Amino acid sequence: MKLTSWVLIFLACNLAFSTISAFRLSRSQPTERISGSAGDVLDDNPVGRLKVFVYELPSKYNKKILQKDPRCLTHMFAAEIYMQRFLLSSPVRTLNPEEADWFYVPVYTTCDLTPNGLPLPFKSPRMMRSAIQLIASNWPYWNRTEGADHFFVVPHDFGACFHYQEEKAIGRGILPLLQRATLVQTFGQRNHVCLKEGSITVPPYAPPQKMQSHLIPGKTPRSIFVYFRGLFYDVGNDPEGGYYASDDVLFVKNGHRGARAAVWENFKDNPLFDISTEHPTTYYEDMQRAIFCLCPLGWAPWSPRLVEAVIFGCIPVIIADDIVLPFADAIPWEDIGVFVDEKDVPYLDTILTSIPPEVILRKQRLLANPSMKQAMLFPQPAQPGDAFHQVLNGLARKLPHDRSVYLRAGEKLLNWTAGPVADLKPW
Repeated sequence: MKLTSWVLIFLACNLAFSTISAFRLSRSQPTERISGSAGDVLDDNPVGRLKVFVYELPSKYNKKILQKDPRCLTHMFAAEIYMQRFLLSSPVRTLNPEEADWFYVPVYTTCDLTPNGLPLPFKSPRMMRSAIQLIASNWPYWNRTEGADHFFVVPHDFGACFHYQEEKAIGRGILPLLQRATLVQTFGQRNHVCLKEGSITVPPYAPPQKMQSHLIPGKTPRSIFVYFRGLFYDVGNDPEGGYYASDDVLFVKNGHRGARAAVWENFKDNPLFDISTEHPTTYYEDMQRAIFCLCPLGWAPWSPRLVEAVIFGCIPVIIADDIVLPFADAIPWEDIGVFVDEKDVPYLDTILTSIPPEVILRKQRLLANPSMKQAMLFPQPAQPGDAFHQVLNGLARKLPHDRSVYLRAGEKLLNWTAGPVADLKPW
């Protein structure tokens, strides 16, 4: 609902100021421990509960790809790179495949960048298929389960559908050879062909050192009510032109498109909303001065803002219907965030100013919990309870493997020739 008179603006601002005053009180209050099963999961130690065998693949599947473009180390899909580095030195790694619970296939699927740094994963299915053929030919472990005890990191927008445009991702689908494997992916949307049942949803990569360098004093007041920086209409950033979450035609067609455009059209002149397409050098500092940080869907339901908001104690306002959030059994998202249906974006001001101060204070105390922040990051070196360990926790909870995952002699379940013709080309 747009504010159409100065009276409404005045009332809303008063509500905002009372909320900001309440926040100032919370600065000196202790953090709140995550209670119940979520806290137990968050504190789990996966070491001793599983063993992982890391395949040694030719460098063309990983290291050479990274050498070609080191920018892959800092983009939001870099978890695939750091996961391999972590596992190579992790105490859960085993050099004896006969005792392994899980087998990890280190393939960098998102390190094919445009000059502007945009990952284009169109060739990834061919690369994946090639890697699977290699391990199936040289080791016996894939063939005995057809990948049911293997996992892959596929962190692109639509996971193992390997496309950044939803309709084309749906048309391609998950690579048929990955149907029995476990996928570690940032993409999470309920009832979507690109989210495989049993996948482990992880946060996108955010450089920990960079975020650490932008921390401001803890007593700094949060004088911004709602904050957002990002694109509302993304045409120039689309390598194929004109397809984005704010496209009005697609909003009508798909129902859930247009959330970002609705934010801009309804609140660009609202004094409670500090929103812009400009990305200032003080972006991280500004998030630490804000009470609410908008996290609307873009190409996919999630975005790095989700991680940034948690790290900087800004209450995430999640605008993405049917989103599956990272580590949902460990992070109490309902307690720390605010969920707004995409159709209700025009009422954001009413929704947020109606939240009682005591509810905001509790969300802030939970956000201040160091263990929850740690779970959202992939630090180097790894630290107890970080995102690497949460992935291992997810794998450990899938053990022991049911004996039905092992195929009988001569049994085949996967179709090696299934999928789009272009994905069957040699890599």
